[in-house]
Amino acid sequence: VQLQASGGGLVQAGGSLRLSCAASGRTFSTYVMGWFRQAPGKEREFVAAIKRDAPTTQYADSVKGRFTISRDSAKNTWNLQMNSLKPEDTAVYFCAARGTNWHYNLPPRQSYRYDYWGQGTQVTVSS
Repeated sequence: VQLQASGGGLVQAGGSLRLSCAASGRTFSTYVMGWFRQAPGKEREFVAAIKRDAPTTQYADSVKGRFTISRDSAKNTWNLQMNSLKPEDTAVYFCAARGTNWHYNLPPRQSYRYDYWGQGTQVTVSS
């Protein structure tokens, strides 16, 4: 499975951006889709995730109420709508997918539970 992220850019604080991730290859084996981010000098952190077969989502507390993850299973794509952006949201954003089924209600937050990763897209929020 190959993942391609797009949609990053430069935006002022309070603005919005929409990230997209497209999966190709063995896309039937993408059971959970997620987004992570990594700021300079920091570890990669969970942002949001959604299950493929149910509209169950999970968000990091820092983005809850501002970001929305969605997916189009038929098109093997998922998006991250980011509103009310803050300078602390500045990071490289990575899309990720889990290649095996996830039987718990909420999608996982841990990066090691994801098998496929996109190349990352830069999001910069200016103050």
